[in-house]
Amino acid sequence: QLQASGGGLVQAGGSLRLSCAASRSTFSISAFGWYRQAPGKQREFVARISGGSSTNYADSVKGRFTISRDNAKNTVYLQMNSLKPEDTAVYYCKNFLFDFWGQGTQVTVSS
Repeated sequence: QLQASGGGLVQAGGSLRLSCAASRSTFSISAFGWYRQAPGKQREFVARISGGSSTNYADSVKGRFTISRDNAKNTVYLQMNSLKPEDTAVYYCKNFLFDFWGQGTQVTVSS
């Protein structure tokens, strides 16, 4: 089970940190990712972190977003800085090992 949290309303230029808590004992070997879906658009990739903490990002968020993990807390984070109105979306976390999605958390960035 994946539990995402941390979304909210923020002004452009602000920051938010999303969290995705997992309940499986296989957390430390699982790769996780964040995706987002804006109204009327397809879900798109945002960031991914491997079990060894290698990361990759969508071009649209490089240099602004940072994905990280805390294996002791079974939690994956997405630190989002310099937010833009176009970052507004529902953000979802995904466990790649089991191809499992968590519920989304809404991020709204006002101009």
